[in-house]
Amino acid sequence: MKYHFKVRKEGQLWLARCIELEGCVTQARSREKLDGNMAEALNAYLDEPADSRVPLPMPRGSAGGVAVAVDPRIAFAHYLRTMRLARGMTQKEAAKRLGMKNLYSYQRLESGKTANPELLTLVRIKQVFPEIDLDDVVG
Repeated sequence: MKYHFKVRKEGQLWLARCIELEGCVTQARSREKLDGNMAEALNAYLDEPADSRVPLPMPRGSAGGVAVAVDPRIAFAHYLRTMRLARGMTQKEAAKRLGMKNLYSYQRLESGKTANPELLTLVRIKQVFPEIDLDDVVG
């Protein structure tokens, strides 16, 4: 999963603004440092609290600008949360449909810090959310 940044130099600073995510911005004194800052800002922006009810936009194909990859765990958590919210499901409903014993197990999947699903869990997720494309997450 990659988002796109518009980059420009203003005086001594390099500035970057994410095209798809309003408010996701960063700056640095060198272009090399800006690359790291863009990834850090993007991951922090997307790793919102798991109980958020506001879906963030998914990246657009070729939005132009500099493509920045999202950490795979954060990308997975963001993708899963977005799909659940698009279906109007609560975390509790999603956990039940996935056959999870408790809500906490599901909540771990929607956190970039703890999302690391096992293969069997991925199979169940694909059954409940057939539109998920894991290539989008890791590609």
